[in-house]
Amino acid sequence: MTGYARAQGSDERRRWVWEARSVNGRNLEIRCRVPQGFDRLENPARTAVGKRLKRGNVSLTLTVASEQQAKPLRVNRALLSELAVLVEEVRRSTGAAVPTADGLLRVRGVIEEDDEADESEETIVALDRALTGTLNEALASLVSARAAEGRALSAVIDRHITEIEALCARAAERAVAQLSTVKARFDGQLGELLERAPPLSEERFAQEVALLVGKADVREELDRLAAHLAQARALLTEARQDNPVGRKFDFLCQEFNREANTLCSKSVDIELTRIGIDLKGAIERLREQIQNVE
Repeated sequence: MTGYARAQGSDERRRWVWEARSVNGRNLEIRCRVPQGFDRLENPARTAVGKRLKRGNVSLTLTVASEQQAKPLRVNRALLSELAVLVEEVRRSTGAAVPTADGLLRVRGVIEEDDEADESEETIVALDRALTGTLNEALASLVSARAAEGRALSAVIDRHITEIEALCARAAERAVAQLSTVKARFDGQLGELLERAPPLSEERFAQEVALLVGKADVREELDRLAAHLAQARALLTEARQDNPVGRKFDFLCQEFNREANTLCSKSVDIELTRIGIDLKGAIERLREQIQNVE
């Protein structure tokens, strides 16, 4: 979800530049900075981003420079008079020092450009259309940059999925070898159950046996991991077709981790436990890369 794009335009009175930056983010967050007097473009710009992107922290910046000579300045005397009254009230009530003239002139709005030739509504509409066109160029380039990163990222995600597949295959092999360990432990616990006084009822005995066997049976977890791997491959195919799958992948990584945790908790074999820990590490590496997926 990382990318940068820049597009520029101009007319007979001014030139402008749109810059668009994107970094990773769980949701879509948009920050838009436009010059004073162009606030009307902020909401349309946000809408334009939302139509193209679903995730990421996106920053838009519009810079406008005039091609004309600087306009003469004038003092907003009405505002200056209001400030003078307020200053006198503050001085009388607090005894604070009166601000200097240059301090008053720094107040926003006191000094204004003498814009005698205000632009017509038609001119503003044409300007907004041109600015929006340049924004669309920048966003199209940003989408292309993110797509290029995504194509490179798909190979990385593919390797992580392959690593998880290999670890699951090793876990399945080790789960078979674990049966001898489980059998030895089961024989010992079974002897303890049979020697109990008073003896267990047949129903309670069957329950205890089922509990002992179930605690060490990891086939269900391995089956679910296999199903998750198949879904991961399907999502990766969708991503390569430019479909947004980031949120689905996020949830899938949570399910991967849940099964890996259960596998480790059920393991009675040190080698299977090591495989489970390696599996959790591989899932975390996959999850970190998924944060970059749209």
